Amino acid sequence: MNILVLNAGSSSQKCCLYQLPHDAPWPEKPIPPLWSGCGDWGHYDDHAELTVQSYPEGADEAGVSLAWNINDPSPTHVIEALLATLWTGPAAVITSVDEIDCVGHRVVHGGPTYTRPERLTPTVKQEITAAIPFAPLHNPANLNGIGVMEELLGPTVPQVAVFDTAFHRQMPPVAKIYPLPYALFEQGIQRYGFHGISHAHVSHQASLILNRDLHDLALITCHLGNGCSLAAVKQGRCVDTTMGFTPTAGLMMGTRCGDLDPGILVYLARQGYSPEELDQLINRQSGLVGVSGISSDLREILAAVATGNSQAQLAYDLYIYHLQAKISSLIPALGRLDALVFTAGVGENSPQVRRDVCHGLAWLGLDLNEALNSQHPRDQDIAMTHSHIRVLVIHTQEDWAIAQACWENLTRT
Repeated sequence: MNILVLNAGSSSQKCCLYQLPHDAPWPEKPIPPLWSGCGDWGHYDDHAELTVQSYPEGADEAGVSLAWNINDPSPTHVIEALLATLWTGPAAVITSVDEIDCVGHRVVHGGPTYTRPERLTPTVKQEITAAIPFAPLHNPANLNGIGVMEELLGPTVPQVAVFDTAFHRQMPPVAKIYPLPYALFEQGIQRYGFHGISHAHVSHQASLILNRDLHDLALITCHLGNGCSLAAVKQGRCVDTTMGFTPTAGLMMGTRCGDLDPGILVYLARQGYSPEELDQLINRQSGLVGVSGISSDLREILAAVATGNSQAQLAYDLYIYHLQAKISSLIPALGRLDALVFTAGVGENSPQVRRDVCHGLAWLGLDLNEALNSQHPRDQDIAMTHSHIRVLVIHTQEDWAIAQACWENLTRT
């Protein structure tokens, strides 16, 4: 069974192919893709950079790596150029496009409708289109990828939409309804949450690492990258999260402000800021880069902290403070906390962030194993044995979770 996954961003396209036996159960642990590709046009005006890594039959452990530029940076052309290497040239792992059994798409916003992955139909595509105002940069890119695959594969090969918002649709009304006039909720203004594919995946992996039933666990999962969000997961269901109507809400992030007094935006609007300028302010010019004046990359912030840069230190202190505060605020929704899970670029790769966050939560009975924390842990528990709360570092694999949704869809039918 060949499952192709498309993960489209506003300025990049990631793809990968998983090859699984038809008659075997779904693997308990993730396996690496047989082929993966990435196209990036966000940093360039007139071209896109493409990279491919594959492991064709007969290749050595290093596999085959390709890197090249194309002059047409349109998303459609990038997808077509990447996918061509699947069945032609030195990186080929299948003989033709006809060998693809199913395609899974990460769709950022499912609107108020979808609570689980869905087989793509005209109705589902209409709902994704209707959610474009909620995700104007991402949903059109998702629809473009769906269209490209329909042209390549025809109508008979199943395609599955896996929604980043779906995991959070289970939240109770008290967690998703804003204290605004109820008519606005009925118009779709509510807390949707994002990074749901990642939060769901690492929650499941946490239950395997702890050897406990997911339905008996109370978790807080921390997806920390350039974008950051937390999820409170109780009995396998998301009961609260930090992102809201948009991904701007919640934690301080690389370029996003996170939660702030909405009166600030009213004040700035009265000072002459346009909606576009406000959007740039809160999504592109705030967070780590806004406070530090240096960078949105936490590694560069920490390097500046090491030289004594006080603005960088302030930015880092704010980042940690907001993390500790938001983690603490989610505990009442859970009733208790069994484990804290760190994932994504910062969560998986910054021992300092994990250490500083955990030190501020010691009052919960959380005791970090400093030695394990500093050893680049992956998919393991790094709390001391006597700690009342486990601390896990888990590699998030959203593409694998999307492939699993495709496999489940195929095996159900």
